[in-house]
Amino acid sequence: MERPRIATVWLEGCAGCHMSFLDNDEALLEILPQIELIDSPITDFKHFDFRDADVGIIEGAIGNDEQLEIARRLRQRCNILVAWGDCAVFGGINTLRNNIATRDLLSYCYVDSPSTVNGAVPDSTELPKLLEKVLPVNQLVKVDVYVPGCPPSAEAIAYSLTEILKGRIPVLPGSMIHFD
Repeated sequence: MERPRIATVWLEGCAGCHMSFLDNDEALLEILPQIELIDSPITDFKHFDFRDADVGIIEGAIGNDEQLEIARRLRQRCNILVAWGDCAVFGGINTLRNNIATRDLLSYCYVDSPSTVNGAVPDSTELPKLLEKVLPVNQLVKVDVYVPGCPPSAEAIAYSLTEILKGRIPVLPGSMIHFD
């Protein structure tokens, strides 16, 4: 594959996966010249009209309608979609809210919490609407590659990118899917 165009997004997660990508340190000096990073939180994009990409990478689960739209648009604009990290692959810690009704959650956070005085649940069309459940990416759009971990190791991320550069759909070996 010639210098693939890569777009990444960070949805409902902590940025740990992007930090793990940066933890490749000197290996980045080999990877970065071989790719074109076109959209990414690292490059400070502020739009969701993604350019055509060979590879789209999603970090984080999907918990609101804006994140769902971002995932759908990225899926439409890329050939290979990668889910980075446990939040994108499984839903992660974000799914802890799935056992609480959304209206109850919002009421507690904005009205009933011990430190709130005269609170109100925000009601603005500028705020994304929470989905009833936080979901892993593959429950809402087609995912081609899974790189689990919280966060995935720098080695696992480098392996997956290197495999894509070689024209292969990466499948992580068992030795890269573990807890340290």
